[in-house]
Amino acid sequence: MHVFLPDGKQLELKQGATALDAAQAIGPRLAQDALAATANGVLTDLQTPLPEGAEITLITKKNPGQAQSVFRHSLGHAMSQAVGEYYERKGHPREAVKRGVGPSIENGFYQDFDLPEPLSEEELPEIEKIMREIIGRGLDITRSEVSKAQALEQFGFDPYKVELISALPDDEPITFYTQGEYVDLCRGPHFPSTGKLPTAFKLTSTSGAYWRGNEKNPILQRVYGVAFATQKELDEYMERLEEAKRRDHRKLGRELELFTIDPLVGKGLPLWLPNGTVLREELAAFLKEQQFQRGYQGVITPNIGNLELYKTSGHYQNYSDSNFSPITVDDEQYMLKPMNCPHHVRIYDSKPRSYRDLPVRLAEFGTVYRYEQSGELNGLTRVRGFTQDDAHIFCRPDQLKKEFLDVLDLTVLVLRTFGMNDVRFRVGTRDPADEKYVGDAANWQLAEDQIIQAVEEVGLPYSIEPGDAAFYGPKLDFVVKDVLGREWQLGTIQVDYNLPERFDISYVGEDGQDHRPVMIHRAPFGSLERFVGILIEHYAGDFPLWLAPRQIAIVPIADRHNAYAEELRAELHKAGLRAEVDDTSNRMQAKVRNAELSKIPMILVVGDKEQEAREVSTRERWPDGHKERKGVSFDDLKAELLERYKSRS
Repeated sequence: MHVFLPDGKQLELKQGATALDAAQAIGPRLAQDALAATANGVLTDLQTPLPEGAEITLITKKNPGQAQSVFRHSLGHAMSQAVGEYYERKGHPREAVKRGVGPSIENGFYQDFDLPEPLSEEELPEIEKIMREIIGRGLDITRSEVSKAQALEQFGFDPYKVELISALPDDEPITFYTQGEYVDLCRGPHFPSTGKLPTAFKLTSTSGAYWRGNEKNPILQRVYGVAFATQKELDEYMERLEEAKRRDHRKLGRELELFTIDPLVGKGLPLWLPNGTVLREELAAFLKEQQFQRGYQGVITPNIGNLELYKTSGHYQNYSDSNFSPITVDDEQYMLKPMNCPHHVRIYDSKPRSYRDLPVRLAEFGTVYRYEQSGELNGLTRVRGFTQDDAHIFCRPDQLKKEFLDVLDLTVLVLRTFGMNDVRFRVGTRDPADEKYVGDAANWQLAEDQIIQAVEEVGLPYSIEPGDAAFYGPKLDFVVKDVLGREWQLGTIQVDYNLPERFDISYVGEDGQDHRPVMIHRAPFGSLERFVGILIEHYAGDFPLWLAPRQIAIVPIADRHNAYAEELRAELHKAGLRAEVDDTSNRMQAKVRNAELSKIPMILVVGDKEQEAREVSTRERWPDGHKERKGVSFDDLKAELLERYKSRS
């Protein structure tokens, strides 16, 4: 067989040769240094047979970062082996430790266990110590192929492995990877030896996880770890992790009294507290102003709908796993609303439409409900009831491009208003082999082409993700990177030829005949809950003045200044600004400190001099610290703050 090197050189190897054989053919030093390889751009280990004619690249210890997913997977096996040895040292038999899945993930790895006794996070350093021992042993990691019967015999004690093996085709070779006495069912790839694994890793946490993600199955204990090629990368990552904890929206949400989740109300159903409600309403007001300028009309729809509505739209069939169960009322079945779009279609169809009426732009901050498994719920970013900034545009085919570009412009404006400038654009297209997609293939192709043309016209970089489309149409997602470098999928725009067809809606054209409109689905925020959760972490709770629930704190130096402070508060309140007076008995420095801890962006300090001259001294939070001004005219400051609030600067 033949393989090709990056420089185009051809190597002649024996049939079934591996990347290690290729390295040995080049030279013994390369074979010694090799860690993994790519074959036709896909990562592989040194032991897996190469395909005929493959273009290969050998990865060595000089550039281990190119094989991050491989060494993370191998470290996951080292961790799994270490956990087994740990429990053996505690007196448990080897077969008492049973294992679920253990993949590499972004930045690290995890492994699911069924353990004879729970593993606490305080014990993780001991597991790390054993992992380092395993690395120090320099165990060869070998790959072998076995039959299904052999695999079942090997893991007959482990019901999780037996379930995985039983689901494999009878005639498909099954691969094991072995290091010392540790054997695991695994597809690979892996490093050739534990001795070549990087030591820049850390076990970070444990959690419960349903076997195969099904809440009807047993809960296993999942152990997470992170790993990098160098200690410097690990240290930087751990610093970011600590910063993420500081910014955690659940922690800040409690401290700033933004929202709460009450178990008596229900999991995944956030309650907005007064401060959070102000934040939410500011976001809604901002978008409503933009929508008004762009010709949107507001609508309101109920929180439940007849089951037939969602069957007609396809949401009942295509999102069955995430819908709440139907409820029966007066011999009819209803369902908590999973989507706003079917309701908006019915509003469009509530009266005849002419080509002159289009486009029709219907917008709603509509609350929807999705069933999320309890283990997946996370503060505001993963909930069961949330409000979408939903809008649906019904337009003629000749209007589609202009409408799409306007929505694109609006969504970019929204993100940039919040300082989210690091955005990538992802076009989700249909996978023709997947049966979940509905509608005519020609319309799908047309919609995909129109999205790509619109994005190219404004010069935005984009990627195409086959199979990422909604079941009814392709979409453009906005993937935003926050200040911690984490990516979030926020706004989305979808082009839909199918719902108009399913609901048989139309408009009368210039020719007097019925024509089918095209539908654009659009949500710049995505959901208010998730967007607020991301904003809290993006700003670390330090919201800009216009968005801050508590905008201005007035600090009187002594009790004799309270009346003047209250007079200023009343004037600011009348102007529409959110101001409060700290008239407690605390000293002035303590009052300022309390306002800073509450993340109030503007602090006004008033004493004898300020009262006499109708002035204030200010202390304002800036990105690089605090900015202080003394002897500022109150009337000038009020005008300045009002302008900043109205312009959302």
